[in-house]
This record gives sequence, structure tokens and C-alpha cells, in this order.
Amino acid sequence: MRMRVYGRCSGLCCGVMLGTAAFLLADTVRWAHAQGPSPEREQKQIAVLRSNAPGAEKAIACKQLAIEGSSEAVPELAKLLADPQLASWARIALEAIPGPAADESLRKATDSLAGVLLVGTINSIGVRRDPGAVEILVKRLRDQDVSVASAAAVALGQIGNPAAAAALRKSLPMASATGSPVLASAVAEGCVLCAERLLSAGKSADAAAIYDDVRRAKLPQQRIVEATRGAILAKQSAGIPILLEQLRSPEKELFNIALVTLRELPGGEVDAAMVAEIQKTPPERAALMIQAMADRPKTAGLLPALIAQAQRGPKPVRLAALNALSRVGDASCFVPLLEIGRQGDPELAQAAMQSIADLPGEAVNAAIVAKLATPEGQRDPLVIEVIGRRGIVATAALLPSLEHPEPRVRSAALTALGETVELAELPVLIATVVAAKHPEDAQVAEKALKSASVRMPDREACATALASAVERSPSVPTQVVLLQIVGAVGGTKALETVGAAAKKKDPLLQDACSRLLGEWMTVDAAPVLLDLSKTAEGEKYQVRAQRGYIRIARQFVLPEKERAEMCRQALAVSSQTAEKKLVLEILKRYPNLDSLTIAINAIGSADVKDEATEAARAIGGKLSNSAEAKALLTKAGIN
Repeated sequence: MRMRVYGRCSGLCCGVMLGTAAFLLADTVRWAHAQGPSPEREQKQIAVLRSNAPGAEKAIACKQLAIEGSSEAVPELAKLLADPQLASWARIALEAIPGPAADESLRKATDSLAGVLLVGTINSIGVRRDPGAVEILVKRLRDQDVSVASAAAVALGQIGNPAAAAALRKSLPMASATGSPVLASAVAEGCVLCAERLLSAGKSADAAAIYDDVRRAKLPQQRIVEATRGAILAKQSAGIPILLEQLRSPEKELFNIALVTLRELPGGEVDAAMVAEIQKTPPERAALMIQAMADRPKTAGLLPALIAQAQRGPKPVRLAALNALSRVGDASCFVPLLEIGRQGDPELAQAAMQSIADLPGEAVNAAIVAKLATPEGQRDPLVIEVIGRRGIVATAALLPSLEHPEPRVRSAALTALGETVELAELPVLIATVVAAKHPEDAQVAEKALKSASVRMPDREACATALASAVERSPSVPTQVVLLQIVGAVGGTKALETVGAAAKKKDPLLQDACSRLLGEWMTVDAAPVLLDLSKTAEGEKYQVRAQRGYIRIARQFVLPEKERAEMCRQALAVSSQTAEKKLVLEILKRYPNLDSLTIAINAIGSADVKDEATEAARAIGGKLSNSAEAKALLTKAGIN
């Protein structure tokens, strides 16, 4: 356990002091960072420490000296190391100040401090990685205060030089024998820190020796886990037996650290070992091992083994292999995965198809297109499906499949075109919708055309192409289908097309288009709906248009005056009480002088007189500070 304890002040006044310091500190530190170190500012902060300033000001000065401080500030900061309220603030500065003076002050302070203040000082020595403090820290390893001895052990690990490492290795058996898990854990942590530094410096043999010491000691599990990972990484191929030992361990922590470490190892010998190990590992664990193997950056040599695991064996392992191939596979995996996609198990088949869809690299696309170009590929629904899943533009290659006698093949081709076709080829899908050669293709073709249309980057051009098809189609039901797709595309041309169709004489068109306009997702539909609410044939469609118009006024972001004018227009054209009440609710939701005026005027409508009065009163209540609003209410006789 790493012990990092700073001296803490106690009592209400200390809490207030530190709270105030924290509040004031942010701006001060930001300003100092922007200005850069300054001797003048340093002297100013030193003067604060020498003064009788409140503790909060001295705390800020300490933090400031972490940026501005030099050896000039060290003597004053050192005086605070014994202050329970300010010691931690002083150490923040001493940890940051460059030069030997800060190191010397911390070393010297260890002679006179005890308890948490000594622990904090030792922690700061560790932060500074002061090699001159090794002898002091080694002596403190035998301190009667376990927290002090533990802090010394961790600090030695942070220093990590040969002398520190030797002292920690020597102390490890004794610490383990003391019966203090805290001290034993701290010494082990120090050892691990030393080993990590050695490993980073390329001294893997020395690091491995320390890791082995920790692994053999009687220690808390966490330290054993850390050392096990380090030993495997330090020994590389020689660490594979240790890796396999942990993968076979019944202890969850050791198995998990093996998975973590496996992800850090390069391919090569470990790949061969893992392939063999998976064969004799329970399926649940084998699946996790496969995932870990696939998480590594270099896994090309694993592909044959992963393909083999995906093709046969326990289902959890096969699913894991399929998932792994989706991340590390290449074009060579396409055909084997396709064959798995044909198998009877729906879950495995779906996983295989998803793996193909996710395979990285353009070479995969080239392999799929090449397969599609063959006679068998053109009649294979799975090959065609993959074209759509990967978004491969291959319209010309898909066209022959639209003529195939098998409905499943045609359906797959239409779906793939819906996911891939570009604007220039959109007429292929339009033609299938307008005049499907096979009635059973109609629904799939409609869905494909909609999928293609809504993803077109130029929606105006797309809407124009669809509008032209609407005009050419002699079938009203087909026109309705196309208009629904036009509505999904949206935009100026789409609104114009649907608005014009809504005014035609055919009831099917009137019904479909009034419904589409009532659900339109942009404000520009408002004038079209208002016009339709006046001119539509039949009250049913007029009311539907009115409700669509009211919906825009209620839900969309609009300027106040525009919303108020829409409400005024809606009240003027609404023939039914229900719609008028909806408008009055909008006026209450958006209170202003215009909405108040409209509500007062609506009192003249006998069917909503009470509701209009209540709305005016509610709006007036929200405008209680407006003299003009009060005048309007008084004039209307509303208290």
C-alpha cells in the first residue's frame, strides 16, 4: 500500500483556511503560469511566509512558490514542514523547486519530525527521487511506526537506484516475516517500482530477479499480481511458462493479470503457445484468451489459428474467434467466414456475417467484388448481403442479380443497392418501385429506395428525381409510396412536391399528403399547411392541416412575433373548438404582449370565451411587471 500522507490541520478554523485558500488559488496559479517565473514575485511570496499573514494567505504563497520558487524560498518553506496546518502546502513547493537545497531541507527535516508529518516529508523525498536520501530511508525501514517504514519503502522504490533496490530486496523477507501486511505490501511496492525502472532502462534480467523475489514472498495478493505481470514482461519468451501458469490458475486475479499481460506481449512464440493452450482450456476461459490475443497490435500469424477456432469447437470459443477476426482479419478470412455464415446456427451465422462486415482493409472489398463478379457470386444472397453491409458501391455487378428467378437473391440485391447506390443510379430502384417485375419484390424495393434516398448528400437533387417519378407514375398507390419517400427526404423540393399533391382530387393523395405535411420537421411547412387548412377538399383534411400548423407553432423554435402571428392565423381559420383551445394553450406557454392581445381578442369567440379569458389572465400573471399588460387586462375587464 502506498502511503502518501500530508500533515492536516484540524478544527473549524483550519477547514475555513484551506477552503479559502483553495477558492483563491485557481486564479492566482493561472495568472502565474501565464506570467512565467519572476524573482520579484518570489520575494513577494517569501515575504508573506515571513509575516504574520493568515494561514490561508501563506497556503497560497506556498502554492505560488511551486511555480516561482528557487533555492531562495527553501529556508522559509522548510520552517513550515513542522506546521500541521501548512506542512502539506510547503511540501508542494519543495517538491517542485529545482536544485539540491530543497533535497537537503527535506532530508534534514526527517531528523526532527514524526508521525504524519514525517510520512509526508518522506513522500516528498520519493517524489523528488533524491538519491542522497537513500541511507536515511534505509534506516527508516526499521522505524517502529509502520506508516513511516512503509513510506520509506515506497520512496526507495521511487528513487530506484541500485542502492535503493538492494536495500529493498534485503528488507523484503524481513518485512514479510513481521506479520504486518501494510509494511510487507509497501516494501513489495518499492521493489516493483525499482523493477519497473530497470525494465524501462533495458535491464530486463535485473528486473526479472526483483520480480521473482516478490513473487516468492508471503505478500498481499495485489503485490503478487503486479510482480507476476512484471516477471512475464521482463523474461519475454522465457516468461511464457509463467503466463501459462497464471492462465491455468483457479484464482481469478491471476488469470485476469495473465490476460492483461498477454495483450502486452508481441507475437511469435507466445502465439504458438497460446494456440496450443486454447485447445485444452475450458471454453469460457478460452474465449477470453482469444479476445486478449486479438487485442495485441501484431497478430498476423494468428489468423490461421483463429479461423480454425471459428470453424469448429465449442460455441463460446467460435463466437470469440469470429469477433477477433472482425478486428484483426484480412481478405484471406472472407471465404472461410462466408462458409460459416451458411451454417445452421443463427448466432454463429450472424456473427460470421458481422465479422465480414467489419473486416479491415480495402483488399477485403476487392475480394468480395471479385466473388460477386462470378456466376455463383451473383446468385449467392450472402455475398450480395455483404456488399450492402460494407457499403461497397458495385451497382453494375448487382444488376444481374435483380433478374434472378430466386426471390431471396433479388431481395438481397435490392437491399444492397439501398445501402450503396449513388444518386446517378437511383433510377434503378425507382424503376423497380414503379414497375416491379415481381410483385413480391415491391415491399423490399420500397424500403431500399427509402434507405438510399434519405442518405443522399444532395437531397434536393434526390427529391427532384423522386418528384419526376411521381409525375410519371400512372398508379396512385405508387405515387403515394413515392411521396412518402419524398417526405422522408425533406427539403424545399420535397415540400413543394407533397404540397402540390395534397391539392389533387384523389382522396388517397389528399389523405397521404395531408398526413405527411402534418408531420413535417421544418418550419417552412407552415405556409403550406395554412393554405391547405383553407383550401383542402373536405373538413377532415382541413382540420388535419390546421393541427399540423398548430403543431409547428407549439413545438418549433420561432421568433416571438412570428409565433404570435401563427396563433392569430390559426384562430382565424380554425372551425372547431378543439383547435382553438390548442392555440390558447400555446399563447399561455409563450407569454408576451402579442399573445396577451390575441387571447383577449379570442374572448369574442363564444365557444372558447371562458378558455380565452383564463388564458389572458394566466398570461397577464406572467407579465405582472408590465404596465402595458395591466392596461390591456383592465380594458378587457379582466381582474
